[in-house]
Amino acid sequence: MINIKKRPEEFRGRAPEGDELQMHTWKDGSLRELTELVKEVRTAARAREARFTFCIVYPDANGKFFMREVGGVHSTRVGKDDKKTLHEIRFQTGDFLDVAIYVK
Repeated sequence: MINIKKRPEEFRGRAPEGDELQMHTWKDGSLRELTELVKEVRTAARAREARFTFCIVYPDANGKFFMREVGGVHSTRVGKDDKKTLHEIRFQTGDFLDVAIYVK
């Protein structure tokens, strides 16, 4: 495994560090497109059997952070979540995406 999921409170107001990435995309960007962007910069994520799990991390009105799993993408096989867009998963400005990459 490349990235162990973080606890929601670990996202509070800080810049990316270590193995984390900051990406800019549009709300019509799909989970497959995000997967391909990660694969461009993380060599281990290019493994044939790599699986990507996506979670939205978002604050409530009181500033407490929550995490919700929204889909999974396989590195080389087409799946049901590939075409899900950030808009469809209700991603909003200010939210974070936690992407765990599992490699056998």
